[in-house]
Amino acid sequence: MRNNHEHLLKNNAILGRLTGEDRATVLKDGQVTSFKLRQGVYDPDQRINEVYFPINSVLSVVTHMENGTVIEIGTIGREGMTGIPLLMGADSTPNTSFCQVDGECWEMSASTFRQLLEQSDTFRAFVNRYLQAYVNMLGQFIGCNRLHSVYERAARWILMTQDRVDEDEFPLTHEFLATMLGSRRSGVTLAAAALQKAGFISYHRGCITVLDRDALVGTACECYGVTKREFDAMLRPEAKIGNGKRREVA
Repeated sequence: MRNNHEHLLKNNAILGRLTGEDRATVLKDGQVTSFKLRQGVYDPDQRINEVYFPINSVLSVVTHMENGTVIEIGTIGREGMTGIPLLMGADSTPNTSFCQVDGECWEMSASTFRQLLEQSDTFRAFVNRYLQAYVNMLGQFIGCNRLHSVYERAARWILMTQDRVDEDEFPLTHEFLATMLGSRRSGVTLAAAALQKAGFISYHRGCITVLDRDALVGTACECYGVTKREFDAMLRPEAKIGNGKRREVA
């Protein structure tokens, strides 16, 4: 039954590059999992037992401040995976992860993930490349949140989400976008209204439709272009990293 889902692997930048024994391991020990909007993925300080590779969903990583403020510190789409703490030698995360845009992920056990890291040069190389892109994204967002307007950042967030789901329409409330941007809801509401008035987007009943992508790109801050270049390098079909070998582990 799981092999019937083999075609889905190509939609994730890491899993889509695997061949031979590596691909067989993923198919044998993994499965498709569906996430609904705001469904939890990881809780703080809880053991990570599974790693998720988004296929057409988008996951969010947020941190909780002592005053109750919640702010997004990272998003994960089809360019990557969850479970970065496992790669760094930890088995839990201090942050909360949940589904930002509903859809499917490929679920892999933490033990299989570690096995592939140890035995496959190709898998480790692509995971390391994703980690580099992810860390670069986090660094870019620090400057973005400090220097760029909520109007620019809202355009950037909408574009990044559209890239990951390959759809012009996706669910989004002002409250949710405010959390993602770490801004007051009133400011986000004004920014979304301005984008809609300009004809760049349409917003209706909790759904955003991108009407003029080129205009949104022109409106978004420079951080969108920087992040897109990082992740596009992962998603290009011709991208090759590593030597394709598996290592024998004693």
